[in-house]
Amino acid sequence: MTETGPAAAETRARVDRAALALFARRGFDAVTADEVAEAAGISRRTFFRHYATKADAVWGDFTGHVARLDGLLRAADPAQAPVRTICDAYVEANDYGADDLPVLRERMRLILSEPALQAHSQLRYAEVDRVVAEFVARCTGDDAGGLLPRLVAGTSRAAATAAFEAWLADEPSSLRVHLHRAFDELAGGFPALRSTATHRRSTGARR
Repeated sequence: MTETGPAAAETRARVDRAALALFARRGFDAVTADEVAEAAGISRRTFFRHYATKADAVWGDFTGHVARLDGLLRAADPAQAPVRTICDAYVEANDYGADDLPVLRERMRLILSEPALQAHSQLRYAEVDRVVAEFVARCTGDDAGGLLPRLVAGTSRAAATAAFEAWLADEPSSLRVHLHRAFDELAGGFPALRSTATHRRSTGARR
């Protein structure tokens, strides 16, 4: 069972920093959990009290992130359009302080580019999809495993992923700006694609 409390949080933060630095320098596959523990100044046993695998260290407190997203969705104004609520919750759940952004950048670069993490990533993404699908199901009366809840969950996560990829590709840019832009497009049904000029540009490019 994962330990909780300020001391445990500080230990996990130290492990996260050590793991990300080692993975970035040597590659994920080349680093062992024992080496991460040594770099973080803890024992192997302590490492495994906090993380089941070295891949979990890449994600940090992802359980807390999912819980925050779920809490935002549950606390939202029921009069607001569900898609707008999901977009706002995603942006707020990913609103990181300036001091957290360098670590977040290393974390997301690994998550989005390291082949060895892809299977593990799918398990994590499923946690996010679950809370979004459950929210849609509560709004519509559908089953959370139905088409619409699944579609909204997958689409909103894809929007967040695209925003993170754009942010990583443009280091001076603002993650929050990219998230807002991605979710504004999603919530509005891609308004940037509705104008005649945009249509002409897209069809002209195919000629």
